[in-house]
Amino acid sequence: MINCVIIDDEPLAREGIANYVREIDFLQLNATCKNPVELMKLLDEQAIDLIFLDIQMPKMNGIDFLKIVQKPPMVIITTAFPTYALEGFQLNVLDYLLKPITFDRFVKSVNKAKDYYQLLTKSTAPDTAPTEKHADYFFIKSGSKYEKICFDDILYVEAMQNYITIYTRKGKYVTLLYLKNLEQNLDPKGFIRVHKSYIVSISKIEGIEGNEIFIQSHRIPISRNYHEQVIEQVVRNKLWDKIKFS
Repeated sequence: MINCVIIDDEPLAREGIANYVREIDFLQLNATCKNPVELMKLLDEQAIDLIFLDIQMPKMNGIDFLKIVQKPPMVIITTAFPTYALEGFQLNVLDYLLKPITFDRFVKSVNKAKDYYQLLTKSTAPDTAPTEKHADYFFIKSGSKYEKICFDDILYVEAMQNYITIYTRKGKYVTLLYLKNLEQNLDPKGFIRVHKSYIVSISKIEGIEGNEIFIQSHRIPISRNYHEQVIEQVVRNKLWDKIKFS
């Protein structure tokens, strides 16, 4: 079951979403709140997996809440204002539902949450078979298919809102997953974060020029915040020059 909570200052809006939640067999409604201030207290007391979050509310709006909360659960925005969509996705919301919300659109959104929740719980579940912990592959759900990804085949990974694209020697695969969740399961000796939206395989790097990494025909940007770390970890200890041999 996915434990969820509804945050909306309008009683009718809260009840409408609550009625939808009661129709979904894998959702458990834990509480409803009038504003994010109530929600923050609730997050300290209960394990919440999914938030249905309105934006325009008194005391604190939904966007401000997302900016300050540490490691929020999955979030589906529910609002009458389309202008916040881009900012919402930049804050890694799972979906953006515009009021009035139809039931079929609601079902599509929570099914996306279910798929992501299953991926997330698999990646964080205790490993009961120690020999599998260091396996050289993993599976992702890409579309309707479960794809096997070998760590050694990965060229780089790109984040796109709440999705990632994994580029490999065999092709590219899009899956519903946050970049930080994948990063936690990658060997830090084999992969390096080079940008808030990119992780690359160190062994696949063919060259670095300025603020770009070259891997086959791909050019991956290096952000200013990661540039020094990239040079230190990737280049410095492997650099052959006149000074080294003098």
